[in-house]
Amino acid sequence: MSAYVSAFELFSIGVGPSSSHTVGPMRAAAEFAARLRSTRALEHVASISCALYGSLGATGIGHGTPDAVVAGLQGLEPETVDPDAVRRAWSDWPDGQTLALAGSHGIPFSRDDIVLAPRTRLPGHPNAMTLAARAADGAVLVEETYYSVGGGFIRREGEAPRVAAAPVPFPYTDAATLLALCDEHGITIAEAARRNEEALRSDEEIAEGLDRIWDAMASCVNAGLSHDGVLPGILKVKRRASVIRAQLEEIKAEGHRELPGEWLGAFALAVNEENAAGGRVVTAPTNGAAGILPAVAMYWWRFLADSGLGVGNAVTPHGELVGSALLGFHGHAATPAEAAGWDDAQVAEANRRRGIRRFLLTAAALGSLFKNNASISGAEGGCQAEVGSACAMAAGGLTAVMGGTNRQIENAAEIAMEHHLGLTCDPVGGLVQIPCIERNAIAASTAVTAARLALRGDGTHYVSLDTVVETMRQTGIDMSTKYKETSEGGLAVNVIEC
Repeated sequence: MSAYVSAFELFSIGVGPSSSHTVGPMRAAAEFAARLRSTRALEHVASISCALYGSLGATGIGHGTPDAVVAGLQGLEPETVDPDAVRRAWSDWPDGQTLALAGSHGIPFSRDDIVLAPRTRLPGHPNAMTLAARAADGAVLVEETYYSVGGGFIRREGEAPRVAAAPVPFPYTDAATLLALCDEHGITIAEAARRNEEALRSDEEIAEGLDRIWDAMASCVNAGLSHDGVLPGILKVKRRASVIRAQLEEIKAEGHRELPGEWLGAFALAVNEENAAGGRVVTAPTNGAAGILPAVAMYWWRFLADSGLGVGNAVTPHGELVGSALLGFHGHAATPAEAAGWDDAQVAEANRRRGIRRFLLTAAALGSLFKNNASISGAEGGCQAEVGSACAMAAGGLTAVMGGTNRQIENAAEIAMEHHLGLTCDPVGGLVQIPCIERNAIAASTAVTAARLALRGDGTHYVSLDTVVETMRQTGIDMSTKYKETSEGGLAVNVIEC
């Protein structure tokens, strides 16, 4: 079975502050409500209860898990829900008020119907939750246990592992196999990912879907750069991205040169401040690490895309092809004649979007390795599984759009992941704020450094990406539970929450 995970699963549009503690539980609750409807049990339900175990119980309040469960039970989905409908949905719920289960069936509901059980850990995964629907006489009609396994992915207990809707043409289980396949067929890692996506959807759907993901990422960056104030929660953390943006714009207005490295950090802070506020965010591959890929991609978009670096296979304003490929994918491309009618801004936009698609497809191919061979869940592998994976994906994506070879891409991902090994997940107050927000900015810088180091070499290196992925898996197993998104160790117990 191939390790490849579709870009449209690794990068899903949802809400903050956590993919595993917000998005996953919302999906589980919505699926449970839909199951009640499909089994015709819905009309007989008189009450609902939910138990949040392990990490979901330990940091669920700070991560908005009960709020997400309430939203999901009403049939709301992370991709389309108004973030305002999730914020404080449980914490502000009037006890006994009618809840529209699956959006239609009214039942009385109170905050006590959601129980936190942090000391109970189910064997399937540290992020576990059990939902039960009961009749008026208290008899259990339907009961299901779900695991939120990271990145917004969920698994129902007893459910067979999901398989792709269609076999992919380039199956691989590790980085070595992926590189060998690319060598054999003379293609890039992004091209291998694109051809795998073609087994699931049309070229036009792929291009439009990737553009939609990027637009959501860019919107999140811009929203974070525009909003100020204080983030929700007991820590009262002040937003900083908008302040930094104003400072950087003032520096430019005074005639000084741009500071791309500082903008990079601001982009990452912007996304994770939006995430911490429960705003619209793209899981990439988790919410806790959601700022890294958008920040690095925006850094390339604003400061490198027009520099002549990594713009190969593009179209000039006069319709001349540079390289061997057109702007889009098969069936979604511009011919040189069409491009001849474009102005410079249109050409630059098209070339940038083409680069972003390559960036995201490369990152998805690499992220698949972490998800299937180790973990992208902080509750399972610590922050190395979240921020480390995202950093490696971003480093590989940047190397790809800068014209790097497949082996340079693999080298960049290895460098980035290697220097996150052992990173713990110890959110202060159970909130995705300290150290999570700054950690994304630092990791974005690390991703750029890893890409630059890899591009200066020829792709040969001593430690392979596969070795680092396996090391991350082993380190996650060895890591104490108190350092895996439980807020029971590290900064979470050494910082006074006031």
